[in-house]
Amino acid sequence: MSLLTWILVFSLAGGVASVLAAAAFMFAADRWQARLLPHLVSFAIGALLGAAFLALLPHAFAGADEATVHRLGLAVLLGLLGFFLLEKTVLWRHCHAADCEAHAPAPDAPAQPAAGILVLVGDAVHNLVDGVLIAAAFMTDVHLGIVTALAVAAHEIPQEVGDFAVLLHSGFSRRRALFYNVLSSLTTVAGAVAAWYGLAGVRAVLPYVLAVAAASFIYIAVADLIPGLHRRLEWRATLQQISLILLGVGVIFAAHSTLH
Repeated sequence: MSLLTWILVFSLAGGVASVLAAAAFMFAADRWQARLLPHLVSFAIGALLGAAFLALLPHAFAGADEATVHRLGLAVLLGLLGFFLLEKTVLWRHCHAADCEAHAPAPDAPAQPAAGILVLVGDAVHNLVDGVLIAAAFMTDVHLGIVTALAVAAHEIPQEVGDFAVLLHSGFSRRRALFYNVLSSLTTVAGAVAAWYGLAGVRAVLPYVLAVAAASFIYIAVADLIPGLHRRLEWRATLQQISLILLGVGVIFAAHSTLH
């Protein structure tokens, strides 16, 4: 299988497959949503941090001299600040509930179609960047690409659940919400294809793209996902969260080690 085929398959899986999985989860019974969603978020945190610190950053820094290491560190820092600014424009917000304060009013408020459109635009931008990151990872190493795509899928599922909730609250029917979410997920493939042709001749840029990818994963985990876990302070919930975060890290570590 050619490298481009690998990129297309896994960018499609990271986009469309996660939307379909989220749709199945969203349309399940409410009691299952309430029970499983916090666990999915905890697992996603571990997968994102594991991919960033155990796969992306080691590959980015591999063989770099001291000056390049400093530049890559700066790329990570600027990436974190850049994603902060993106989130300020509400184009990078990761909703995991129907009452996401960034995209929609409280659940008992009137439908706001504009909120649903904003979610779709933000989701399309986010998926486009995910596609670029997946392609850059595959162009560095096929195994790294697979691990990166796994981490993307892990955090996309709980995000898409939140997006579905906002779309339904904005007045979309379930069928329309699914259709438009799948449509916006295809920008993952568009981003991957653009990166394949845009980065093919500039391999020296790939470590910097990996550094920005790591910044993306770290920012999503620390700024968007972890704060939600602090809503439950009881020791049993904390133990479950830590266990699932470690499981996410372990899955990425095992996948990376096995594939190599």
